[in-house]
Amino acid sequence: MRKSRYSEAQIIEILKQAEAGMTVAALCREHGMSDATFYKWRSKYGGLEVSEAVRLRGLEEENLRLKRLVVELALDNQVLKEVLEKN
Repeated sequence: MRKSRYSEAQIIEILKQAEAGMTVAALCREHGMSDATFYKWRSKYGGLEVSEAVRLRGLEEENLRLKRLVVELALDNQVLKEVLEKN
């Protein structure tokens, strides 16, 4: 996955500027991003504080690690079943 140019703190600051009354078009022009990026950020980070966003990122990483572990275990299980069927 591609790393963002903006940190969570910067994204939350941009969203707070929008809540304060700055238009989306002006924010996007100022920060060099598209409207779609702004709305994607708003759906993901809207209403969060920086500490909550950092915690969210940590939970997402842990979730991804656990999903990979489940896939590896399922693959090992399938291989073992195939070996037992051959014997």
